[in-house]
Amino acid sequence: MMFTPPSHYFLCTGRSEGYSVLNAFDQALFAAGVGDTNLVKMSSILPPGCRRVEPFGLPGGALVPTAYARMDSSNPGEIISAAVAIAIAEKPELPGLIMEHHGAAPLEAVIAEVREMARQGMRFRNRAVSEVVTAGTEHRVERHGAAFAGVVLWNGAGGEGRDE
Repeated sequence: MMFTPPSHYFLCTGRSEGYSVLNAFDQALFAAGVGDTNLVKMSSILPPGCRRVEPFGLPGGALVPTAYARMDSSNPGEIISAAVAIAIAEKPELPGLIMEHHGAAPLEAVIAEVREMARQGMRFRNRAVSEVVTAGTEHRVERHGAAFAGVVLWNGAGGEGRDE
């Protein structure tokens, strides 16, 4: 098979202040544990049978498929949030759906919206949902801030993404 679907996933979040918004984003990636990888932003499908694992160290420089939300700001005092939600299909042979959302809003509001986005996406696909898993973070900007939430997908072949 030319393309092998990921077999494992984990959720990660990070937030930071930085010299610039790009530095803040870079530092938020480090806080999330993915700072030394090359994130490949992907569309939002969780492969059938993909299993959740605890975050683990990824090889430096690896190309890592990730669905993520990011929010940055240079408005002192502003609250920014980023969140992801995964709607897991009731039937394990069907794909799930990952949604990402961000905003200049408290985390609670961003998570509520991204959860509903995931439910609506599965409703459109006519798939029952067994659960919706979320992760997110909020940050109050001092000078230049960033918030990041991601779903990292990894193929467990070769021992990476250990089974739990």
